[in-house]
Order: sequence, then C-alpha cells, then structure tokens
Amino acid sequence: MKILESITAAALFAIAAAIAAPAYAQAMNHGNMPGMMMEKTATAEMSDGEVRKIDKDSLKITLKHGEIKNLEMPGMTMVFRVKDAEMLDKVQVGSIVKFVAEKLDGGFFVTAIHSLR
Repeated sequence: MKILESITAAALFAIAAAIAAPAYAQAMNHGNMPGMMMEKTATAEMSDGEVRKIDKDSLKITLKHGEIKNLEMPGMTMVFRVKDAEMLDKVQVGSIVKFVAEKLDGGFFVTAIHSLR
C-alpha cells in the first residue's frame, strides 16, 4: 500500500510541476514574477525633461518631459517620486535634465537624474 501512495504522490507532483512550468518560464523570460522587482536602470534609456517643481519634504519632483520609451509614455508634465532626497539637490526649478524613470512599487520614480543646465 505504501508503494501505491508513493507512486500517487509522485504522479501528482509531476502533474503540478508540468502545469506550473510554462508560467514560471514565461515569468522568468519577461522579468515579471509576482512580488519580485527587477532592476531596469542599467538598461533604461535616459529621457529629456525640464524641472517644474521640487518638493523635498514629499520626495517628489514635477517634470515636463519628452517621451519615456521604457515606460511607453508620451511627453507630458507629471509628478514623479524619488527614493533619495539627495537626488533633488542635483537640480533646481528650471533645470534642463536627463533622467531615468521607472514604475516601481506601483508608482513612477525617477531613479537617476542629472542637470544639463
């Protein structure tokens, strides 16, 4: 009887693995596993923008920007969050900038920025 139980358990495990494998492979290929945040800064292209407002207390920056290709976003003016207040010290209102924006933790963040003038 123990042999039959072992065979049944092994068969159920094999079926479950066969069902889950395609979804796991697809998630790994696209870097979108649930609960896992993939770092894209190294491959994200920099976008052009102009600083319209800086809110250091809320860690937010308002940018009038051109197209953001990695987010498939057209040009517009919008508020981004930053994780590091020091990033906001690199720019001032009116600065023309190059920046990287990413969707992280359900929000849009500037992850790199530098002033051109």
